[in-house]
Amino acid sequence: MLVTVSGTTGSNRGGLADVEELAQDFWATRPRRPRRGRKIAGVAAGIANRYGIDPTLVRIGFVVAAVYGGAGLVVYLMGWLFLPEQDDEVSPFESLIGRGRSSTSSMFTVLLCLSFIPLFSWFFNGFYPGFLGLLICAGALYLLHRGRGHLRRDQASASPRPAAEAPMPPMPPMPPVPPTMPTMPMSSPVPPPVSTPMSTPAAGGTTVPLPEETPAAEERVAEPEPRNTPPSWDPLGAAPFAWDLPDPNPPLDEQEPPPPPVRRRRSRIGLVTVGVALITVAGMSIADNSWLDAQHIIGVAMAVLGLGLVAGSFVRGGRGLIGLAVPLSVIGIGLTAITPDGWHGVGDIDARPTEVAHVTPEYNRSLGSVKLDLTELPDTGTVDTRIDLGVGDVKVDLPPNADVWLTCRTNVGTTNCLDHKRDGIDNDELSEIVDHGVDGPGGLQVYMTIDVGVGSLDVDRG
Repeated sequence: MLVTVSGTTGSNRGGLADVEELAQDFWATRPRRPRRGRKIAGVAAGIANRYGIDPTLVRIGFVVAAVYGGAGLVVYLMGWLFLPEQDDEVSPFESLIGRGRSSTSSMFTVLLCLSFIPLFSWFFNGFYPGFLGLLICAGALYLLHRGRGHLRRDQASASPRPAAEAPMPPMPPMPPVPPTMPTMPMSSPVPPPVSTPMSTPAAGGTTVPLPEETPAAEERVAEPEPRNTPPSWDPLGAAPFAWDLPDPNPPLDEQEPPPPPVRRRRSRIGLVTVGVALITVAGMSIADNSWLDAQHIIGVAMAVLGLGLVAGSFVRGGRGLIGLAVPLSVIGIGLTAITPDGWHGVGDIDARPTEVAHVTPEYNRSLGSVKLDLTELPDTGTVDTRIDLGVGDVKVDLPPNADVWLTCRTNVGTTNCLDHKRDGIDNDELSEIVDHGVDGPGGLQVYMTIDVGVGSLDVDRG
């Protein structure tokens, strides 16, 4: 029994080790987003080039995963952030945290990070479809790397090294020194000749040694004092002491190098402010408050960026926050102008109630269209409803004999409420439009208010 348990535990650890090793190998040889042959950011083309498959298949997989659960968009954005582009050192996210160079700007990388907040809240509201889609994408990538990870590894792992790490070129070999004859130094004294006693034969056959010659005492000649100036006439420059004059242009290596410029320490106020803004926006998105809309979240993020700009003015940093604050302010102003009552979602509404009780009090959309058909309602009863649309078209069909009280308004676009028409910008409100239908007063009563930000509004009898 002990042997069986031990073997099972070892196999589990081996499986986890294999998965971890495969994940490390994928990160080390991850795909690179090419600059050519891509549609948006090159994520699908990079995966196809890395594993040697058709990029159309990868694109179809992303589209299917995006439609069913939204995981395709999340995986694509993650690839945009964490896969380096061709000829870049690191990915955009790694460049944002200071680990290398990337051609993607830091401001655009921050915007990509911010896009995850509405993406998660939008597509993963039901949790299970998005989570399962994400697991399927991860499993498909695991199987793809396990089966074809050995292909084109050199292209995936080849990345340009920084200039500081570039190898030094080999030094050329020194030329051989030609042999020269040995020479004696000029200052070494020449040894005096060795004198030997000489003998000459005498007349009587005997030899008499001659007295040994003694060198006469050398007369000391006074040496001339060294001169520091050339002679008055020296057209050929023969005076040796004039050859050692200082060079007016010394070589560059002997000049003192200029002091390096003092690099100003970069302030981290910008990154700190962006981090605080991301945490704040994420917390507000997770919070379940009905009054908390996109306009409020953007307003709070703008307040955090404003505080960062004020703090950066004291430390001479954070100027990059301006590039993030400007588009956020434009988005916030646009949402406030188009959907002043808050965010009500995106999509189309097509309602055809057959009973008075089936008519809801409100039909709201921030972006999309609303089509309401009341022609199948009974001839008696009272209907009171309201339609609010930020951007899109509204189409309402009323029963022929119903008594109608209408209020219609369109900020930008066209309005046609029972032949009462407006067209243009900032249209006047069409209020208290009363129409009793073909049969006159009596029967079904309809009270309706329609408000459209940008688009068209059409109310007619069916």
